[in-house]
Amino acid sequence: MGIEKALAERKGREFCGISRETIASSNSRRNRRRQRKKPPVQMLFETCKVVFASAGTGFVPPPQDIDKLRSVLDGIRPEDVGLRPDMLYFRTSAAQRVPRIQYLHIYECEKFSMGIFCLPPSGVIPLHNHPGMTVFSKLLFGTMHIKSYDWVVDMPPESPNIINPSESQTREMRLAKVKVDADFTAPCNPSILYPEDGGNMHCFTAVTACAVLDVLGPPYSDTEGRHCTYYHNFPFSNFSVDGLSIPEEEKSAYEWLQEREELEDLEVNGKMYNGPKIVES
Repeated sequence: MGIEKALAERKGREFCGISRETIASSNSRRNRRRQRKKPPVQMLFETCKVVFASAGTGFVPPPQDIDKLRSVLDGIRPEDVGLRPDMLYFRTSAAQRVPRIQYLHIYECEKFSMGIFCLPPSGVIPLHNHPGMTVFSKLLFGTMHIKSYDWVVDMPPESPNIINPSESQTREMRLAKVKVDADFTAPCNPSILYPEDGGNMHCFTAVTACAVLDVLGPPYSDTEGRHCTYYHNFPFSNFSVDGLSIPEEEKSAYEWLQEREELEDLEVNGKMYNGPKIVES
């Protein structure tokens, strides 16, 4: 009987051990399933909270954080944010003088913002800047033409890169270099621009109906000097500047940019974002 009792107690301990391991394993699997079911836009929000925790004017995330956020963005699909190409956002009518763009606000705080621009065919977001900001853009669907610029800062000291074209024009022009001038069709890699390079100023033109998810870190803020400025662009060869020489074969890569105030070619309406909601913890 003593042997049988000892065996029974040992088997009981083994069973309890196996049960605890089984329960722990089951709980782990359930936790993993819950993590896998987390909406991609929630994952994007939580990643942005970490990546932009120290964001301020001029902030650039470290390379490993850039890769992390780019990877999360790359995995987001239109259905993850409740969008389809056949929705009213992406239609236009003959009565509209300018194709109307819709902006779906997802989230904004002082560190970063998340939102989606919905462009019908031929919709244009004019050339504008992102002062002191790092911007991630993900084309969710459609084909979009992107043209982007950086200011020219590496010319010799005797070469002027700011000009006043005439006495009748009070706004000066500044020399910029074209970084991107091409069509992009989804699916494609997210684009990233930085405070000083990577195409900080850009223009979007919808070739087809398209949607682009934007993450800005930090967001625009007039009080902190991050004001959105729009520009006209002019070919380099339109103006002859003494002391400024660029090889003929490279001139097409340079343009003059001039600040503008009137935006008669832009109509953006804010709309309710109806995709999965952000849960703040």
